[in-house]
Amino acid sequence: MSEYPRISARAARVNAGMTLEQASKKIGINRGTLIKYEKGDTVPDWDVAEKMGDIYNFPTQYIFFGKKSV
Repeated sequence: MSEYPRISARAARVNAGMTLEQASKKIGINRGTLIKYEKGDTVPDWDVAEKMGDIYNFPTQYIFFGKKSV
């Protein structure tokens, strides 16, 4: 069993102590795009997902992106 639970993209951001504005700026995407990822309306490509994991200090493979997943 993994030491990490699967968590939502929003939970990963919140656990990292970041606002939507802070996270989107560090990831290099606009706020609206990040909202779509967090709601599961859209799935990020792997490069963006990895960047999110790095910025949130959480393994990318355990971040869940809504209805669909990377």
